[in-house]
Amino acid sequence: MSGVNSAPQQNAKLKTEAVNLFYGAHHALGDITIDIPACAITAVIGPSGCGKSSFLRLFNRMNDLIPGVKVEGKALLNDVPIYEKDTDVVALRKKVGMVFQKPNVFPMSIYENIVIGPKNHGIKNKSDLEMIVERCLSQVALWEEVKDILRKPGLSLQMGQQQRLCIARALAVEPEVLLMDESCSALDPESTMKIEGLMHDLSEKYTIIIVTHNMEQAARVSYMSAFMMIDKDRVGRLHEYSETSEMFISPRDKLTEDYITGRFG
Repeated sequence: MSGVNSAPQQNAKLKTEAVNLFYGAHHALGDITIDIPACAITAVIGPSGCGKSSFLRLFNRMNDLIPGVKVEGKALLNDVPIYEKDTDVVALRKKVGMVFQKPNVFPMSIYENIVIGPKNHGIKNKSDLEMIVERCLSQVALWEEVKDILRKPGLSLQMGQQQRLCIARALAVEPEVLLMDESCSALDPESTMKIEGLMHDLSEKYTIIIVTHNMEQAARVSYMSAFMMIDKDRVGRLHEYSETSEMFISPRDKLTEDYITGRFG
């Protein structure tokens, strides 16, 4: 896949500055400072339990849904802090979409899965909604496969198609950022390659962060890679962050090298 590791087109889209995340008394993330480039794919890698998903959910405040959560430090989108008291979290989640590990297709038609977001944001005109459906399904290379069965349940699709439907649903509200948490781990190799190709195409317009345990995938699709580890106190920390080509060829730290080469994790 040529061009996947090309340089981002703009400056940092997302930033954290000394972010600490707590779930009650548990210190989950420690002093995370990172700049995520716009219009590029950043892979977050590291062993299970190191805080990758918690880190991802910082950017759309999904961690807010967990009782006892507390965030210290700054997280910013377009240099605007997103943890201020007056932050409109609904508007934030419109800008920062998320795709989960397993397809979470809603129990409704393919068509309704796509239009539910735009409807919630005030778009009611039927022709406008139909245009959104065609645009988003075309973006994920699903339109030709489902254009004649739009009223069938989304859950009737194959697993790989369901995941592409979930991505299309996220795109329907025109986000700026797409968070993908192990979004290929439940898919077969053919579907995985389709999703990876889709990530590449979408990264021309969207900032994408993926969490993955698949080192080959991280190497194939991402421009930047962030390697996370837990310290002796079980706190998730950013251990190394660099261009993927640099990290995978000449990591700065032996621990990073050991993880990438499969010696642990």
